[in-house]
Amino acid sequence: MNHRLSTLLALALLLQPAVAQQKVTYSLSFPNAVHHEAEVQATFSDIKSDTLKVLMPRTSPGRYAIHEFAKNVYNVQATDAQGKPLPLYRSDTNEWGVPRHTGTVTVSYTLFADHADGTYAGVDETHAHLNMPATLLYAEQFEQSPAYVTFHMPEGRNWKVATQLKHEQGTTYSAPNFQYLMDSPTELSDFDFAEWAVGGNGKTRTIQVALHHRGTPAQFAEYVAKTKAIVAEQRAVYGQLPAYDFGRYTFIGCYMPQAVGDGMEHRNSTIVTSSRPLAEAMSSQLNTVSHEFFHAWNVERIRPKSLEPFNFQEANMSEALWLAEGFTSYYGDMIMARSGIFDIKKYAADLAGDLNYVLLHPGRQYHSLAEMSMQAPFVDAARSVDPVNRHNTFISYYTYGSMTGLALDMTLRQRYSKTLDDYMQALWRKYGQPEKPYTLADLEETLAEVSGDKAWANLFFSNSVRGSKLPDLTPLLAKAGMELRKAKPGEATVAMVSFEYTDAGAVIPDGTFVNSGAYKAGLERGDIILTLDGRKIRKEKDLQQVLARHKPGDSVPVTFSRLGQPRSTTLVLDEVPTLEVVLYESIGKQLTPEMEQYRQAWLGSKAK
Repeated sequence: MNHRLSTLLALALLLQPAVAQQKVTYSLSFPNAVHHEAEVQATFSDIKSDTLKVLMPRTSPGRYAIHEFAKNVYNVQATDAQGKPLPLYRSDTNEWGVPRHTGTVTVSYTLFADHADGTYAGVDETHAHLNMPATLLYAEQFEQSPAYVTFHMPEGRNWKVATQLKHEQGTTYSAPNFQYLMDSPTELSDFDFAEWAVGGNGKTRTIQVALHHRGTPAQFAEYVAKTKAIVAEQRAVYGQLPAYDFGRYTFIGCYMPQAVGDGMEHRNSTIVTSSRPLAEAMSSQLNTVSHEFFHAWNVERIRPKSLEPFNFQEANMSEALWLAEGFTSYYGDMIMARSGIFDIKKYAADLAGDLNYVLLHPGRQYHSLAEMSMQAPFVDAARSVDPVNRHNTFISYYTYGSMTGLALDMTLRQRYSKTLDDYMQALWRKYGQPEKPYTLADLEETLAEVSGDKAWANLFFSNSVRGSKLPDLTPLLAKAGMELRKAKPGEATVAMVSFEYTDAGAVIPDGTFVNSGAYKAGLERGDIILTLDGRKIRKEKDLQQVLARHKPGDSVPVTFSRLGQPRSTTLVLDEVPTLEVVLYESIGKQLTPEMEQYRQAWLGSKAK
């Protein structure tokens, strides 16, 4: 989630030329693109301190963990305005100092970039895919100064620029300050491009799609048409598009074999990536587009106070990601149905997948929804070399928040004749348009205002946000003619264990879940199941033949190997826990006119 421009001065700078003051100018070139290198020069003018200290960021907007981008920077040198070498020392893993300068310093370095996604950078012969915190170093004393970036394109390649930065001239672009610069990913490539105007409220916004891919013109046209439908449906949720700073919003996409699947929101753009081609994965790619575009309202402008200001040197923690990311996930999926890209059967199947994850995993017994959000620095693209117990203790605030949004939407509709759309519109009016960061208390107060029931709003936040209870979704979904039920009732299984079959036996590759029979039997990651109920387990078929003889609750003997030593235990078989969401009309149940009307009001198109 990206830091908003928090002062009137910053907003004014977006709309007018910079006056004489401190500034930073960046120059990027790619003479060794084939080996994933970029050459970067950063010139700092009118330095006020005796020593210039420059830093590489350690995290990135929309990410919360530490990433240490400095690990990809080398050949660091400093020169003065005449190009003469200046002394330079490294004071920390991500910081360099330049003493005894004469007011202007150019720091040059080589950047290695081979991870094209929403967080890092990727450079090769086909493109330069640049997330700015992974690309540009900065000086803290210049954080309020304008920055100018010039991209030097390789000869013989028809590279163009896709970015939310302000175009100055040629291939030079600008940002009013450091925060906006860091928030502005850029794609340099021979991409396909389309744009269209969206009017409303007396203003016109331009929406752009810049897509680096290997698909056909017809596939690109289909992608653009469906993106238009997504934009229209999301605009209908709020009644208006945000006031983009330069009147435009840009979808920056890279669907190339070397890309890494991702999506990252920014103030006036998003960057979406995938290694899969449009012909194979357009629907899932558009689902990411839908999610990221909803962020233009929710988190870019309707923003938690706990993320203000965004810290580029430390992990960023917030208790509100269940709404910032979770509700965005709910709308990202729902808009796919409202736009007609997903049919209702597909939407119901995806809903079942999310409900299985949230309802069957044990994490809610360890942390509240708000606390799950605060785990983001440990899980949001974070890396650890030691095994962790998060399969037991954590449920993603994306999915958990999404299902909380579903429950809230259904409850508002059925108890108060309101919708989650009404709630998001209220948050937009109170905290989005004035860009006033909110607290959890503000969210609760707004829910009380929308529902007209302060006691219920307090109870919902106590139970489901500060606590870990979810309303019973079975009766809530029934109003829409959807049945939430067990997929295989009465069928025995070794639940929540995915075996790897070998000649030695069935290996448990991951930690077992505390709510499973395997955990209660003392089985753990690395154990090799030798026999189950007396039968050797070497293949999936061996396991299924044992299970077919039993019912849930049966106790069966197990022999296994742990650290090379034979062991034995008794396993109580689970019932297959998997849930499904099925449409009434597909299982012979009556879909009443009231259910059809409810379903249409929920998932039908709202765009005019």
